[in-house]
Amino acid sequence: MEDASTTTAFELRRSHTLSSLLVDQIEALILSGELDVGTQVNEVALAKQFGVSRGPVREALRLLANDGLVSFVANRGAFVREVDEPDMLEIYDLRAVLTGHACALAAEHAQPASLEEAKTLLKAMDRATEAEDAETYYDLNLRFHALLMEMAGSGRLARSYGSLVKESHLFRRVSLKNLTDMSESNAHHEAIVAAIAARDAQTARARGEAHVIAGKHRFQAALIAEGSQD
Repeated sequence: MEDASTTTAFELRRSHTLSSLLVDQIEALILSGELDVGTQVNEVALAKQFGVSRGPVREALRLLANDGLVSFVANRGAFVREVDEPDMLEIYDLRAVLTGHACALAAEHAQPASLEEAKTLLKAMDRATEAEDAETYYDLNLRFHALLMEMAGSGRLARSYGSLVKESHLFRRVSLKNLTDMSESNAHHEAIVAAIAARDAQTARARGEAHVIAGKHRFQAALIAEGSQD
């Protein structure tokens, strides 16, 4: 017969596992826009939607707060975080540093199989560019950058970078999918992979940083163009 302490420990583990599963579900609602930025998160409605109690939902929201997707307001509850222009500019700067560091580490640690995978992605992005398929290119681009983090071999770096990418999707004013100059972007990718394959960490770092900063400049240009149309 289980004692009270064993039962309590089991329930805690079960609740934590359930919360971890809910994180992915609620995150998908946020990133898709179904839970829009700035809106209050209804814990009761989510608990009903997923068929769970409010406890695991509340814990999942706290985990999402660690990723910058949710913020808590005293006496009011959880809200989907809204990312503004200064936030985005800072996110680009941080992503540039992390991407450069990842490229430098990849030049030291990347395995041949990972390099071949990167080259396969480059070819797929070339095809998307020729077809003017921005949607496919955008998805492939996310996979390419995730692969850079894998090649770097640092879980902490990958988690930090991933959180920044998720935060960037909370900026709703400009579609990030429409900001990418596909031809220029993939030329940057090819130059990064070439430096990694040559085991040139310094060049790989510089090219990785420059690639993200180029994206920042396109973002700023899009904001200026949007402002001129108001």
